[in-house]
Amino acid sequence: MNKYAKRYFIDALGGMAQGLFASLLVGTIVKTIGQQLLRLSENAAFTFLVNAGNFCTDAHVVGAAMAVGIGFAMGCHALVLFSLVAVGSAANVTGGAGGPLAVLIIAVAAAEIGSLVSKKTKVDIIVTPLVTILSGALLTVLTAKWIGLAANKFGDLIVWATTLKPFLMGVLISVIVGIVLTLPISSAAICAALGLTGLAGGAAVAGCSAQMIGFAILSFRENRWGGLLSQGLGTSMLQMPNIVKNPKIWIPPTLASAITGPIATCIFKLEMNGAAVSSGMGTCGLVGQIGVITGWFTPSEVAARHGATAMSPTALDWLGLVLICFVLPGVLSWAFGLMLRKIGWIKEGDLTL
Repeated sequence: MNKYAKRYFIDALGGMAQGLFASLLVGTIVKTIGQQLLRLSENAAFTFLVNAGNFCTDAHVVGAAMAVGIGFAMGCHALVLFSLVAVGSAANVTGGAGGPLAVLIIAVAAAEIGSLVSKKTKVDIIVTPLVTILSGALLTVLTAKWIGLAANKFGDLIVWATTLKPFLMGVLISVIVGIVLTLPISSAAICAALGLTGLAGGAAVAGCSAQMIGFAILSFRENRWGGLLSQGLGTSMLQMPNIVKNPKIWIPPTLASAITGPIATCIFKLEMNGAAVSSGMGTCGLVGQIGVITGWFTPSEVAARHGATAMSPTALDWLGLVLICFVLPGVLSWAFGLMLRKIGWIKEGDLTL
């Protein structure tokens, strides 16, 4: 069970997130930069950026990238991997707004079916692609629409609930998504699959940032500048071995996320209306913050469906982004950590990478 759980819920989700990052996320950033520059001057280079971004964010391309990422993470043979391009493209387009979840389920199934026959016959170059693509296409026709619809509705429910109960949902989303970020599971892929945007996306960004900046500041005395950068701009997942040894070190950043989440939803009304995958990235490469900024100017298709429109950010919006993603997580985690060190729950060396 542990083997399959890792293969399907850790490896596959991680590969899916990388595929999303290398297509939709990068494409959205490039396109937004080009669009903003075109406002200043009509220039062929700026138009090229917009076109390049459009190529990357096309639903067929994004689906293919996710499926290949999933297949690669699962260690599929070459012909299975290449065949997943068609499977992922079909599943993402058919799944609609919930396409990422459809791609995850169908690509995993098609990859396993294709692997059953891969390198088993003398005409492998025909049999393997045929089996992988046909099984993936059949699953797409039968299930993709319904998987996408279910993911879409569940995501809509979370977004609606956050709007209705911003304090409670701000706490829950921030804590849960933040914890998932630190676990060896892809929070980015989950946020993308559910289409987490708006206030819910803002709470997710807050929670992920609290974990990353929180651990970076909390462990500064042990890991110094290298640890600050690797956790603050890389991933808090680096602390998982230490969390297994002493789970109490997880308390400070988790408490910080429980505080910054409702501050994001109730006080600053922070919305993440860029690509939904950005909601689960936190401060990793500043992707979460870039998602918020791009969403201000150019809301994603999923965010627009939830009612998001382009806006001109105010000084309060910028202040909220900085406080929620950087200042408060660092200060709160440091303060909570200091308390736990004084009572002996966290000892010297507990956070050493």
